[in-house]
Amino acid sequence: MPFHCLVKTIRHGHRLRIAYSSLAHNVEPVRGLELGVAHSKLLLQTVSAVRGNAELQKLGVANSDTRKMNMCQAINDAMRIAMASDNTAVVFGEDVAFGGVFRCSVGLVDDYGRERVFNTPLTEQGIAGFAIGMASMGHTAIAEVQFADYILPAFDQIANEAAKFRYRSGNEFNAGGLTIRAPSAAVGHGGLYHSQSPEALFAHIPGLKVVIPRSAVQAKGLLLSAIRDPNPTLVFEPKVLYRSAVEQVPVDDYMLPLSQAEILKPGSDVTVVGYGSQMYALENAIQMVERDIPGVSCELIDLRTVLPYDAETVVQSVNKTGRLVIAHEAPRVQGFAAELAAEVQDQCFLRLESPIQRVCGLSVPHPLVYERFYMPCAVRVYEAIKRSLAY
Repeated sequence: MPFHCLVKTIRHGHRLRIAYSSLAHNVEPVRGLELGVAHSKLLLQTVSAVRGNAELQKLGVANSDTRKMNMCQAINDAMRIAMASDNTAVVFGEDVAFGGVFRCSVGLVDDYGRERVFNTPLTEQGIAGFAIGMASMGHTAIAEVQFADYILPAFDQIANEAAKFRYRSGNEFNAGGLTIRAPSAAVGHGGLYHSQSPEALFAHIPGLKVVIPRSAVQAKGLLLSAIRDPNPTLVFEPKVLYRSAVEQVPVDDYMLPLSQAEILKPGSDVTVVGYGSQMYALENAIQMVERDIPGVSCELIDLRTVLPYDAETVVQSVNKTGRLVIAHEAPRVQGFAAELAAEVQDQCFLRLESPIQRVCGLSVPHPLVYERFYMPCAVRVYEAIKRSLAY
């Protein structure tokens, strides 16, 4: 690896641990590869791509009319469909009546009125408590927390009330009509309080579902499933994708399955797993590896739901490939990758050919000017895949 690709070396005993950053994207091993979501082959950017998608075919919407939407517009479309088909559905949160800070709810108040689309005070705990109360009384409550970073004041309400409502009442009452949306993850300039990925905190709470979409088609289908699921569900939306992930989205009502991972690219030599915006770094890393090591084939899996997650699909893949690389933006220590690595180690121990690799955010507060050092970019994933193959 050329020295100018080296961002930082940390001496650890007699070994050098190397950390790469996306600053290396203009040098080796990228070598002219077009990186990022704008150039992704994972997106359904044409009508023919929608027509040929097996999952949409199974749902019966592959041949329906489509409209070009970014992820923000697809989320808006999902909420619009949910409100049109369910008179008990309400949308609320800070500033949502004028469209929200990211404009995901724009126009809903004009169509459904201020009794069903309304602003709340600036209190995340209050938003969650109010949403739980509405859901427990039979409403479909679609709440927005303006940034996932600020969901923590609501943690008690979500973890101790929403998640336990059905269990503690012996199924006499529940808050299953609750869905909380929250923009999450890095955006390039969010700094400490507008960049975090808190999914692992909630993935530890029985009684919840936690969903993270990667694109417009996925966001619409998964959000509709979350809204209609009989369990309280959190949808963390990677905000960097709101405008950048653009697809031809079926205009019909459709629901993508929760707790079902999707194999985006079959392969035979190493399994690569992620979710949300991280999928595009994984896609680029695989492109580099398969270019530089002829004959190597990587399998790419999008978890989509991190609670309850689809361990079976990952286990079947690792039993085939013998290797696993997991990546997410959240810090490595106690991150969701640790749970998945432990589960795979337990079920695939005798089939593993190398140690499981975790490529994650650094275990520091999310930095501003040093965000590129923090991020688990394509180059870091590329190095992890090579380590796994070379073991």
